[in-house]
Amino acid sequence: MNDLETAYARCEEITDNEAKNFAYGIRLLPIEKRRAMSALYAFARRVDDIGDGAISTSDKLRGLSSVRDQIAMLANGDPPASDAVLVALGDVVAHYPLPLGALEELITGCEMDCRGEVYETFDELVGYCRCVAGSIGRLSLAIFGTDEPDRGGYLADTLGVGLQITNILRDIVEDRQVMGRVYLPREDLDRFGCASDASGPPEALVDLVRFEAGRAKQRYAEGLALLDLLDHRSRACVAAMAGIYRRLLARIERHPLSVLDHRVSLPTWEKAWVVARSFAGMGA
Repeated sequence: MNDLETAYARCEEITDNEAKNFAYGIRLLPIEKRRAMSALYAFARRVDDIGDGAISTSDKLRGLSSVRDQIAMLANGDPPASDAVLVALGDVVAHYPLPLGALEELITGCEMDCRGEVYETFDELVGYCRCVAGSIGRLSLAIFGTDEPDRGGYLADTLGVGLQITNILRDIVEDRQVMGRVYLPREDLDRFGCASDASGPPEALVDLVRFEAGRAKQRYAEGLALLDLLDHRSRACVAAMAGIYRRLLARIERHPLSVLDHRVSLPTWEKAWVVARSFAGMGA
């Protein structure tokens, strides 16, 4: 393999090993787009690993600052040959209209995590979700391609917010106990009689989780209009990823207290079923 093929192979290895729901969808893409999405994921994984690492906040912020410098290298077309992820992503930048500002937003969202940002209102939380998930949606759209980039970008961003709210609901306990983070808006915690650490009476937590799940469902309902703007393989990819998350959200909505006991997930067979339906054109 030449250096570029080796770089892409490394990104695909990272994606296969680290991505769960994401990997199911991109398997439906043609090889060029699949490799491009793997490079994008590998870069996003790098950012997440810094933010979630067992190092000091100041070290995390310095690490993220160095990743910002790497984006500048991509913009200048001179990624270091020793960095497989940047070599592959540099090739993606050369062949697709990737909005590099969205990569910057991804880092901004991770910096918010590192600083322990607290979200007083839902609008503030949406701003965070747009950074960490909407950005990925817009970057992915550049790889998928569409004749309506402005509308498509808005819909990809909206869908990303729905996916991230689902993640937040799934990870309430892990985020609180392991990472010391609470994402749910303070105004909602107060409204439902929950504490600032997202604990409280079971009935209050049930109402809170279902309320936030309803907000995620609204974003799915609007954002999935994106499917009409994509080619068949890209549409199947998005439908598969969104379908997995929508079924996960439905499971959380049926059993809200489960998120306080364990990390809710779907079995492999169910994910495979969603992917098969999506590829057959049966929607999300």
